[in-house]
Amino acid sequence: MVFMFDIVGAPILDKTALVGGCLKLALHVDGVRLAREVEALPESVWGTNAGRIGVQRKAEAVFLRGHAPAEGDKPIADRDVLPLLRYVRSLITEVIPAPVQRCVLARLPGGASIAPHIDMAPYFSKTVRIHMPVSTHDQVWMVAAGLVYQMRVGEVWALNNSDAHAVWNAHPARARTHLICDFLTTPALLELLSRGDRDRGRIVDPVLRHFDLEHG
Repeated sequence: MVFMFDIVGAPILDKTALVGGCLKLALHVDGVRLAREVEALPESVWGTNAGRIGVQRKAEAVFLRGHAPAEGDKPIADRDVLPLLRYVRSLITEVIPAPVQRCVLARLPGGASIAPHIDMAPYFSKTVRIHMPVSTHDQVWMVAAGLVYQMRVGEVWALNNSDAHAVWNAHPARARTHLICDFLTTPALLELLSRGDRDRGRIVDPVLRHFDLEHG
């Protein structure tokens, strides 16, 4: 059984080689269907950070699989909300060609930032972090490995969470919601990563200054 803090027997991944900072996969999801399904969730499932602490506490979260690391080294299994999300289940079990591990919906309020950080537990060094935007806009900025990225609804991205990464939702009122899941590697997933577009990152000075990041 897989636990939160480590995955015994799984290899440590060189995410700089596999992903760079962020890498756009050659996949497309039905963004309208995804958004409608998530919007149909009862509002009662939201309203907390679901046990996430530190820099992550600013985002509301709903765990679909697994738990926040602060809740301890618990087994990774489906949570009660996942059966309500048939399309999400198909995305994480059929579209991404690899075994899914932790999975969370994260909603970052307008004006909020998640400061630069590195996900340190051995679990994170052995899984590939995938982002699928549910709702977003042009004032959301992802920073990874010193470059700035924008992820659009309908796209699928891999994020190098073993390097410093951060998010800024610069709009004062509009939230940003992402489906964020971790996967074990398989030959099919590695092949998908090898075909991804890793040239989407750029220097955006106001964003980097917001996080007090230096660049050459």
